[in-house]
Amino acid sequence: MSEEVLPELSPEDETFTPTEGLAVLHLFCKANRELDKAAIVVAAKALSEPGYHLVPFSMLGHKAQVGFLAYGRNFVKLRQFQRDIERAGLEVVDSYVSMTEVSEYAKDLPADRRAPRLYPVLPPKGMYNICFYGMSKQRGEKYNWYTLPYEEREKLMFGHGASGRAFAGRVIQLVTGSTGVDDYEWGVTLFATKPDFLKEVVYTMRYDEGSALYGEFGPFYTGVIGSLESVLESSF
Repeated sequence: MSEEVLPELSPEDETFTPTEGLAVLHLFCKANRELDKAAIVVAAKALSEPGYHLVPFSMLGHKAQVGFLAYGRNFVKLRQFQRDIERAGLEVVDSYVSMTEVSEYAKDLPADRRAPRLYPVLPPKGMYNICFYGMSKQRGEKYNWYTLPYEEREKLMFGHGASGRAFAGRVIQLVTGSTGVDDYEWGVTLFATKPDFLKEVVYTMRYDEGSALYGEFGPFYTGVIGSLESVLESSF
């Protein structure tokens, strides 16, 4: 009986590519030794192939100094980017792994509205304030999202979405799926034209029943998006 030959970890191997949508990796970093900014630029260029995107941002607060939203076809390629920036002197102090998706409540959307959710082009033009957090739905004894009938969940999500649509032109959100691959069920990335809109949209949407009764939120990471060179200059 022959042993199975394990695959080489290659960005070209479809084994490591989602069936639908893209692989997403958020990295939050601090410098942990002599930093090589030029090597970080080289790492970013190595990721800049068709089908891959990188959004760099300078972090606010003590949690991290710089953040990266990297996404594309294959998880191996994203892991290689993480390896390269770690070799360049960055320590990943937190991270989040997820995949782009179309939720079950939007499964009937036409193709032209599904595509931006599965294959986004980021950051949205003019929206260079960024915030990220993980979120899940409650599964407690009193409030359990997953015991609600589908029709009720759909109604609550429609109301939640209506609150978000009130911020059209000011805020765009990317919701990526992470059930089974990271600590929360979704990762939420917000892009806004002004920093106070980040606060306003989250505050407003927490009044929705779907969030007020059933939402659980992780830590928030906030930053400002710019060119890689300006982000590195602002962060270190």
